[in-house]
Amino acid sequence: MNIGQAAKASGVSAKMIRYYEQTGLIPVADRKESGYRDYSDADVHRFRFIRRARDLGFSVAEIQDLLSLWNDRSRQSADVKRIASAHIAVLNARIASLRQMSETLQTLIACCAGDNRPDCPILMDLEETSEAPPTGVRSAGGVGQLKSRV
Repeated sequence: MNIGQAAKASGVSAKMIRYYEQTGLIPVADRKESGYRDYSDADVHRFRFIRRARDLGFSVAEIQDLLSLWNDRSRQSADVKRIASAHIAVLNARIASLRQMSETLQTLIACCAGDNRPDCPILMDLEETSEAPPTGVRSAGGVGQLKSRV
């Protein structure tokens, strides 16, 4: 099947299939005499595997490792579990970071009168030049300092 058919069957766009091929995540496709890529049902199955892994937030490098394990029938499930467990730790850190951002924004919104005055605690907080944590999330201390200025 051609790339359009493979994309439709797998739910992965033709552009992403080309990208995965370019980065080595998938093997270079066979070509027909016409030069068009030719994909098999096994390729489509691999694309679905990749799509599902991407939906779960795995990086391309992690997916490469998972594909290697998927193709290795002598694999140990402990290796797969290790990758998935490490990924959960990353997801939990992102969740904590997003929660902290949400709480900070909720506090800033609560401090804002939302009236016709130009004073805006949200903008005042954004203009602060103090160094932010590496995750880009402002600590609750910054919000507390803001409250004293409002």
